[in-house]
Amino acid sequence: MKKPNVLLIVSDQLRYDCIGYSRKYPVRTPNIDRLAGDGVWFSNAYTHIPLCCPARQSLLNGRRPETFGSLWNYDLGPPIPALNPNSYSWPREMQRSGYATAYLGKWHVHPTFDPTHYGYEEYVSLQDYKLFRDERYGATGYRNGFFGETEPVPVEDARTHWMADQTIELMKRYERNPAVPWHIRLDFDEPHLPCRPSEPFASCYDPDEVPKWDNFDDSFTNKPYIQKQQLFNWGVENYEWPDWSPTVALYYAFISQMDDAIGKIVDYLDRSEMGQETLIIFTADHGDMCGAHRMMDKHCVMYQDVVHVPLIIRGKGVTPGQVREEMVYNLLDLPPTLSEWTGFAPGDFQGQSLVQLCRGSAQEWRKEIVSTYNGQQFGLFIQRMITDGHWKLVWKPTDVDELYDLQNDPAELNNLIGNTELKGVVALLRNRLYEILMQEGDTMVANPWMKRQLQKGIKQ
Repeated sequence: MKKPNVLLIVSDQLRYDCIGYSRKYPVRTPNIDRLAGDGVWFSNAYTHIPLCCPARQSLLNGRRPETFGSLWNYDLGPPIPALNPNSYSWPREMQRSGYATAYLGKWHVHPTFDPTHYGYEEYVSLQDYKLFRDERYGATGYRNGFFGETEPVPVEDARTHWMADQTIELMKRYERNPAVPWHIRLDFDEPHLPCRPSEPFASCYDPDEVPKWDNFDDSFTNKPYIQKQQLFNWGVENYEWPDWSPTVALYYAFISQMDDAIGKIVDYLDRSEMGQETLIIFTADHGDMCGAHRMMDKHCVMYQDVVHVPLIIRGKGVTPGQVREEMVYNLLDLPPTLSEWTGFAPGDFQGQSLVQLCRGSAQEWRKEIVSTYNGQQFGLFIQRMITDGHWKLVWKPTDVDELYDLQNDPAELNNLIGNTELKGVVALLRNRLYEILMQEGDTMVANPWMKRQLQKGIKQ
């Protein structure tokens, strides 16, 4: 039996609730919605670390970044190791098993070694796009910094659509040799701030009609110090919703533009003979605050805005039209999934294969998700999060812990950590978090002092 082709599309800083299929905010993503309707939509997919470099390195290796020393982004802050090219990398195993492999777009895995050192035969980089753009349009001066603005380059030559065109050209080349299966990974840099969509997408959303995030009016009462401090770090401490809504409108527009580029790829694939033989996976490394809780970017918090992410799988062997509610990792669960699906040699993975869920089967599944953060931007601020979908505990060694009732307070406005009636819930979450961290090699809790601090909630 011929092995399936694999198209993996990873977006950068895309919130779960900003996909049309989530039915939460009015972002138009008809092509991503079509993938979800034709495949499996995982409604409880989480990133295991909401930070670019460690998340991407983990995806290649199949293990948590703490196990190989990648704690934060290597290009911002104190130097930190990146994933060594001699480490296990599942694309290399795919290549060894007979796959043609190619990588396009954002890398952010190693400052020196590119994807060709991790199992990809071909690499189309963001720098390749920059050379194309500069030659055709010259240098562009932007004026609005991280808050975004309209991109002067026409959409057909925008980065989203140029990358889509490069992906289609690769698929056309692979189509000439149908006996060889292929794996293409396309990493969009969108909608990472600053959001600069081209027309007509830049004008798609009226800032006056963009609904306010349901958690925008956070008072930060009984919240960790760093959260309110973040507003001052970014200079947005006095911003009201009318100040934020133009940036959110551009964020929406950037997502819709990326969706249009994805539509070009999927349309080509479905018109070709490869469509029925290709597994399409769509996800994001993590989300983005973009004004939620009045904050910028994604640092120093574990709110749903940054840890809850989209995950869609469509293709041969997938039972279409499913919405799976299991607690899954969008990045850690993909390597064992692809190993089972395509037959390459597995590594020492820390995730679970999603194959049986994609096929519509019921099976025993994990009850909790654990996400981590190791500080770095604006100074060190370590956190460990656990959620079972109802309760969420965030442990902070240097500040107040957080407890949220996601069922009754999905906006995460009310920190319940001091509620004496919930001591039993907190104790269970603390102990389970400790067990998982120890089991998965997180040395943060390996000494008696830190173990006591986590399990007992004692910070003195």
